[in-house]
Amino acid sequence: PKKKDHPQNCILSPSIISSLKTTTMKFVTTLTLLATLATTQGFTASTQKPSTTSTALQVSRREALSTFGALIVAAPTAANAIAACPPGSNNCVQQTWTPPASTSSADAISQLRDAIGSYPQGGQEGGKIDGGGYTLITDNLDASGGLVYEFRSSGKGTFAKLFNGGKPFVDDLIVEPNGSAFEFRSSSRVGDSDFGVNKARLAFIGNSLQEKGWTGA
Repeated sequence: PKKKDHPQNCILSPSIISSLKTTTMKFVTTLTLLATLATTQGFTASTQKPSTTSTALQVSRREALSTFGALIVAAPTAANAIAACPPGSNNCVQQTWTPPASTSSADAISQLRDAIGSYPQGGQEGGKIDGGGYTLITDNLDASGGLVYEFRSSGKGTFAKLFNGGKPFVDDLIVEPNGSAFEFRSSSRVGDSDFGVNKARLAFIGNSLQEKGWTGA
């Protein structure tokens, strides 16, 4: 039977979360400005002739609301640029891959899916890398969105047993279009070092894309 969706199972990509944070900050900044103007006679109905100082601070309700509306409209609802890996991170790798100029958008998306799909479910190096397989979480490429995959270790390694209760370590692979290119970000959810797992994962996928004529950076 099909598993019912539950709000707790919803996953927002880092790019969407970053966009929401930016919009929220603009909202708070604008409200602060409106509050300041209101306390400095910006919205008063006084008939007295305002001084030069107060005149400079005054703003009409329409102007304030117009500015606020412009900020909200200008704020993106979803960014296509993946958040950068933290400086000095040892468990996050980011790359950009671009298909040949003659490749259509539909063909590029198809090739991208094929490249990731060619990754062995049993992982690499006999299961030492991604021995727990991987799962597609989100695929919105056809709607100019991104891909989200969840990769898991086997959970049989020494570190998993000692530091993770014998449970698999989980990594996230996020792919989003950015112009004609596609940005990749592979990162571990926990730990300080991934022992090269994220790099090896992207190397495998990158080799597959390179065989199709893509260029990486």
